[in-house]
Amino acid sequence: MLAEKELLGGLTPEHFLREYWQKKPLLVRGAIPEFRGLIERAALLRMTGQEDVTSRLVRQTQNGWSLSHGPFRRRDFPPLQGGQPWTVLVQELNHHLPEADALLQRFAFLPHARLDDLMVSYAVPGGGVGPHFDSYDVFLLQGQGHRRWQISSQTDLELMPGLPLRILKHFHAEQEWVLAPGDMLYLPPSFAHHGIAEGGECMTYSIGFRAPTTQEIATQFLVYLQDRLDLPGIHADPDLKLPEHPGEIPAGMMSGLMEMIGQIRWDRQIMADFIGRYLTEPKAHVYFEPPEPVLPHDQFAGQLASSGIRLAPASRLLFHQAHFYLNGEPVDLPGQSALLTELADQRRLTPRRLKDTALDWLYDRYAEGFLVL
Repeated sequence: MLAEKELLGGLTPEHFLREYWQKKPLLVRGAIPEFRGLIERAALLRMTGQEDVTSRLVRQTQNGWSLSHGPFRRRDFPPLQGGQPWTVLVQELNHHLPEADALLQRFAFLPHARLDDLMVSYAVPGGGVGPHFDSYDVFLLQGQGHRRWQISSQTDLELMPGLPLRILKHFHAEQEWVLAPGDMLYLPPSFAHHGIAEGGECMTYSIGFRAPTTQEIATQFLVYLQDRLDLPGIHADPDLKLPEHPGEIPAGMMSGLMEMIGQIRWDRQIMADFIGRYLTEPKAHVYFEPPEPVLPHDQFAGQLASSGIRLAPASRLLFHQAHFYLNGEPVDLPGQSALLTELADQRRLTPRRLKDTALDWLYDRYAEGFLVL
């Protein structure tokens, strides 16, 4: 609780949720006083060359803005000094850097189902991505250097046409601050903001929260139903009459097909199962690598007893009532709700000795790369 109050500028999580969450911005000076960042510029730029890293390069040019997608080579980046401002964005740093995953877990006063990822933004002096808004909550934690943030509660969210970035056509700053290392700014969804690296290069770490749209949820639910439908019957019309207009859909056919569609049914249990799968489904570009080598079963049990085990950074384990879901699939482990709840809440299990089904289940998930020792 003390760490959370420091992170929130002396507010309790309850106070923050009641007064600020999805309501108004919060600036916290010294949210993490010792924080200077998680990765150096050279290491970050090398990381953008990896196939499994999602990265973007934003350049400000005389003609506007340009956007490129990684992987990148070092010569793809403009000069650090003397040229037009540019920014590199790396998504899901928490999947690749243990320290980033640990930082993300400091926000566990919010549901894991809402946490999305930790993005890092590196900018040369004057760099930024233009005035914009996000459709989700975000905490902007300053690492190396300084960044000037301008924010606005404006309702005019019209975007500039013809750009590769979602940049606001009209931006009217209402407040502004320069954030130093360890400072943090919380912004609710749709709050306009503009960040510019000031006085030198800088890195900002963005803790983002997922906010599915109604369209996305509905579309994915229909896909879920499609994979599980098994409806009997076939259209038949033994009493078909000679049509007056061959091009007209017969009324009987229209009614019959509507009745066939009307056989589709779902209830709250089906919807809850879909939501559990959907919220834990890894993103399309995420994949898991088995450990190399995979320890024998008895050595795995010894490691579990001595050092515990944790979810892989990209793994998502959530539950609703007594139903658990891991990476898009339901968990079949009867009688182990307490164990699974601890793993879902803490994202790790403390050292312990287990027997039979729980140990076997953990070992299988470890061999798949879902869990790491």
